[in-house]
Amino acid sequence: MAVMNLETQEKRGDPDFPFAPADWNRDMALDVARSEGLTLEQDHWKALAAIQEYFSRNEHPSVRELHDALDEAFHPIGGMKRLYELLPGGPVAQGCRLAGIPVPAGAVDRSFGSVQ
Repeated sequence: MAVMNLETQEKRGDPDFPFAPADWNRDMALDVARSEGLTLEQDHWKALAAIQEYFSRNEHPSVRELHDALDEAFHPIGGMKRLYELLPGGPVAQGCRLAGIPVPAGAVDRSFGSVQ
């Protein structure tokens, strides 16, 4: 996935989600959330924005780096423990689906007991 043009994003979309994919909007996230049995709250939106920003800045995304970035962003409110409460399908896999980002290879690994 290529790094997105930040200037174009800021002009085009939701100011709370300046790094969102061009074809993504909040209603899409709400639809995915409903289908997965989630009700999106403020912390969910924060996680989606963090995922979108990570992918906008990383031409070669790493599941481990994204995992660590999310853990760091949520550290003050419980880190990964809080993220798994918010996204029981996995902060990376489920978070990417909600954020309109293709789930990266390795985000769902059944050999490690993935929840998806």
